[in-house]
Amino acid sequence: MDEENKLSRKTVLKAALAAGVAAPVALIGGPALARTTVESGKTPELTPYCDDGDDPTIPQTEGPYFKPNSPQRTSLVSPGTPGTRLTVSGYVFGLGCLPIARALLDFWQADVNGAYDNVGYTFRGHQFTNDQGAFSLSTIVPGLYPGRTRHIHVKVQAPGRPVLTTQLYFPNEPRNNTDTIFDPRLLMTVRDAGTAKEAAFDFVLNVPQTPTSTSRPTSTTSTSTSNPPGGTTWAAGTGYSAGARVTYSGRGYVCLQAHTAQPGWEPPSTPALWRAE
Repeated sequence: MDEENKLSRKTVLKAALAAGVAAPVALIGGPALARTTVESGKTPELTPYCDDGDDPTIPQTEGPYFKPNSPQRTSLVSPGTPGTRLTVSGYVFGLGCLPIARALLDFWQADVNGAYDNVGYTFRGHQFTNDQGAFSLSTIVPGLYPGRTRHIHVKVQAPGRPVLTTQLYFPNEPRNNTDTIFDPRLLMTVRDAGTAKEAAFDFVLNVPQTPTSTSRPTSTTSTSTSNPPGGTTWAAGTGYSAGARVTYSGRGYVCLQAHTAQPGWEPPSTPALWRAE
């Protein structure tokens, strides 16, 4: 995608958000979980590029918050760390929607008060995907600071390929509508897990691959495909248009994006597709 098209696409998205209306479905794309396209035979949409001034090349970055040489670790918290616990999990795919093993992910974020550690490496760390292309990060829900919505920074790099610098966002945040950097295609799916939260996001990198009949990865967050107790009108295989209303486990939901429902896309698990009423 050239720079002109990339800018015009973002301009439309931002204009729609500023006006308080739904952005065009063709620009938003599908839900964040690219694993759902593994068996479709279609080329998945690339994870959009997004940053706040940092250069995407790790050794040369001089942005205000990124620091190179973070420690390798999958957990950014200790037992006494304040904040709501958050687990972010997912996969890194290439253009063939095949998982990429040993991809680098370097995360950094604000603490519960919205502050970054620019002296040490609190809430900073990198890891590598496993043989199945999966990753998992234990952290907290980041705090807010002036001018930005809630977000987590990440750099993703397939072995021997360029670095993608981007950010992950939380659904239903009031500041999503006013943050000029926010992009709805970078929304995670987030759900409550007791007093903690679980989030999922799959990255799609510009890495050529030849699609095969490789099995779809097993989700790193559990989903239920059976009918739950209570009133449920949502059904897999049904085509829903934006504005459609369903019930799931006795609760009402309104459709945010036109799509055909699939197992794993139940309303409580996909806030990018459904909003609770």
